[in-house]
Amino acid sequence: MKFSQEVKVGLLAVVALLMFYFGFSFLKGSDFFSSSHRYEVVYDNIDGLTVSNPVRINGLSVGRVGRIDILQDQGNKLLVTLDLNKEIKVSQGSRAVLADDGLLGGKAIQLVIQPGAPLLDEGGRLVAEKETGLTSLIREKTLPVLNNVDSLTLQLNRVVAQFDQTGAVLNQTLRSANAAVGTLDLTIAENRAGLKETLGNVNRLSASLVETEKQLKPILAKADNIVDSLRGLQLRQTLASVNQAVGNLQQILADIDQGKGSLGKLTSDEALYRNVNNTTVSLERLLTDLRQNPKRYVHFSLFGRKEKNKSSEPESVTITASQSPGTASDTSRQQ
Repeated sequence: MKFSQEVKVGLLAVVALLMFYFGFSFLKGSDFFSSSHRYEVVYDNIDGLTVSNPVRINGLSVGRVGRIDILQDQGNKLLVTLDLNKEIKVSQGSRAVLADDGLLGGKAIQLVIQPGAPLLDEGGRLVAEKETGLTSLIREKTLPVLNNVDSLTLQLNRVVAQFDQTGAVLNQTLRSANAAVGTLDLTIAENRAGLKETLGNVNRLSASLVETEKQLKPILAKADNIVDSLRGLQLRQTLASVNQAVGNLQQILADIDQGKGSLGKLTSDEALYRNVNNTTVSLERLLTDLRQNPKRYVHFSLFGRKEKNKSSEPESVTITASQSPGTASDTSRQQ
C-alpha cells in the first residue's frame, strides 16, 4: 500500500507537532507518563515563582508547580497548584515554604510534612509560608551598611574641608617661617664677625672654667678635711665637758652623803634639822602676830613721838628655840 505524497507530508507534520508539544511540556516539567496528586496553596506574593518550578522535600525534587491562578475576589491573592508524585503522602498541616532556589534568583517550593497527622485529601490546601529570600536578606543587611557609608562620606567631606582650611593655615605658617629664616640668615650674615668673636670668648671662658675647676678640687678636698677635723674636735670637747660635769655631780652627791657642807649637815644632823624646823615655826608665829597687831611694832606720828610710860609699852615678842650647839636660845625685839 502506497501513500501519496500529501499523506506523508501530513503525517510528518502531525508527528512534528506532537514531538514539539511533548518536548515543550517536558521542558516545562510535565511528565505525561507518571501519575501525580494535586494540592493547592495560597500566597500573598510569589516573588517570581513560575509554572514548572520544582517542589522539594529536604532537597529532593518530588513534583513541580503545575498552575498559578490569581484570586481577584480575595484581594488578588495567588493560588498555586502543586503536582506531586503519587507515592508522596501529604498530611494535614503540612507547610509549603516559598524559598530561593540557588544564588541566581530562582524560586522553589520546600514541602515540610507534618509528622503523625492524618493524610490530606487530594486537592487539599497546604499551609503557606515564605522563607526570607537572599535578596531580602541582602537588602536588610546592606541597608544599615549603606546608611553608615553615607554618614562616613559626610564625615569624610567635613574632614577634607577641615584639611583644606588647615592646609591654608600651614601654607601661611610655612611662608612666615621662610621669611623668619631669611631674616635670621641676613642677621647672621651682618653680625658674623661679632658672632665669631663672641664664640671665641665663650670658648676661652669654658677653658678658664675647666682650669678653675681643676684648681678648686684640691682646695675643696682640704676644706672637707678641715670641716671633718673641726667636727671631731668639737665632739671631743663636748664629751670632755659632759664627763667633767658628771664627775662634779658625783662628787657633790658623795659630799652630801658623807655630811659635808650645809646640805650634808642638813640631811645627816637630825638636831640641826629640828632647830631649823622650830625656827621656821617661830618665824611664822611672829609674822602672823605682825599681820594681826601691826601697831605693836610700828608707830607713826605727824608731831613726833611722845614719851610713854614704860608700863604702856607692848610686851616684847620672844622667839624661843631648843638649845643646840651653834644656835641662839632666845631672840628678843623691843619697841
